[in-house]
Amino acid sequence: MKFQLAVVAAAFAFVSSAVATECPCCTALREKLRDKVVFPANPSYQTSVTSYWSNLAQLSPSCIVQPIKAEDISVAVKTLVKTNERTPCRFAVRGGGHTPWGGSSNIQDGVTIDLSLMNKVEYNRQKSTASIGPGTKWVDVYRVLDKLGVSVPGGRAGSVGVAGLTLGGGNSFFAARYGLVCDNVVNFEVVLADGRIVNANDKQNPDLFLALKGGSNNFGVVSRFDLTAFQQGNLWGGTAVYPFSTTSAQFDAFVNFGNNIANDPYGSIISFWQYASTTDTTLFINAYEYTKPVPNAPPFAQYLTIPGKIADSLRVTNLTDLTGELEQAYGFRDAFSTVTFVNNKKVLEKTVDIFNAKVALAKSRAVGEYNIVYLIQPIPTIFSQHSVERGGNVLGLDRFKDNLILLLADLSWKDSRDDGLFKQISDSSITEINNYAKSINKDNEYIYLDYAGKNQNPLRSYGSNNLRKLRRIAEQYDPEEVFQKLVPGGFKLAAAGSAKRS
Repeated sequence: MKFQLAVVAAAFAFVSSAVATECPCCTALREKLRDKVVFPANPSYQTSVTSYWSNLAQLSPSCIVQPIKAEDISVAVKTLVKTNERTPCRFAVRGGGHTPWGGSSNIQDGVTIDLSLMNKVEYNRQKSTASIGPGTKWVDVYRVLDKLGVSVPGGRAGSVGVAGLTLGGGNSFFAARYGLVCDNVVNFEVVLADGRIVNANDKQNPDLFLALKGGSNNFGVVSRFDLTAFQQGNLWGGTAVYPFSTTSAQFDAFVNFGNNIANDPYGSIISFWQYASTTDTTLFINAYEYTKPVPNAPPFAQYLTIPGKIADSLRVTNLTDLTGELEQAYGFRDAFSTVTFVNNKKVLEKTVDIFNAKVALAKSRAVGEYNIVYLIQPIPTIFSQHSVERGGNVLGLDRFKDNLILLLADLSWKDSRDDGLFKQISDSSITEINNYAKSINKDNEYIYLDYAGKNQNPLRSYGSNNLRKLRRIAEQYDPEEVFQKLVPGGFKLAAAGSAKRS
């Protein structure tokens, strides 16, 4: 009996100690949301933390809130804001968890609101809209919509989250037909800093509606996205692998493709070249997509004449299958950084020189396994023309008259001892490409938020008019600056500085 009492006493002391040291913000949340708040000892906590795409994003918050409806988000935000009056309550908001850098959608020793359980996809046939939860990944959207013969503009890799991609603008296979992903949102349901749940569309809160089309997480927590849907069956696409020695012919075809997308807006291409340390080989890979079930369509004619193809996976298939092919491997430490420049072969050729120099540097210094990828895609003016037709966004692409190229430097590595090296390679890649483009007057200031590195400033690249507009709207909907001060992750208006005149 004495032994049993001793065990009970010890257990009580342990629990009392745990409660005493528990984060006050988490305690307040648990009182309101009960089992929707999970702690490190809970398997749901570990599942959430380890599900981030990049290992660098797998931080350890004090607790994780897992809402299942907008009202739960409202309670969480109000509770955190109220508790912050007596103790700091910083928090993060996680949608798909695909942004690679630590602190973007997770937080160390704060609170993470993990929206992954809010992942419903519902199609309204009468309105031709798809309503999508903020924790949904694009593959889950396509699994539902493919069966119905409809689609929406969305991510090209299935594991990318709906929320982050859309709030950052969002490119897709359909951009030349419908504009960017954000341009196809007809309504955002949003939880504001004071806990109110509002709709933002062209009739209700139209200024907030505009700001969310590129303004990221500066205004509230989006709890539902309603997107315009369209009829869509199978499409043709896949990847084609070539020797790296074919780059000159590839760039000729790429520049021509980018200048002629408007002539056949069903075509889309992503090109990339990748060095893998495990094979000590660089390959050039094209991802072709034609959003009709038509093999070898005319826009790809120049590509299809390039000799030396090693392999391809080209086929007629659906979006669920196709976006599964463009996945990036989990289990790495990852870095993104990006630059935009005019559609020009000289700049593309320079990117290869810079790429080769970075590979040589990595070979001489890296400790563990790694991959270096430069990825390019066209950003023709037809994209922003559709944006304007659909009411506009805040990205500022409509102020440019040139067809552009968007480049992503995508680095992945295994060993934490290589963190500094690959940060250096990431940052210097973009600086050197931009400097060269500027030297021949082919540079462009736009920074695509969904590809931006932690130290880049995409909001400033939207131009002074849009940045001023975003700040005015944030002041209106978040006067206490909750999403500037309590939510440090992402790209903040407070840190955007001054932009060039639009």
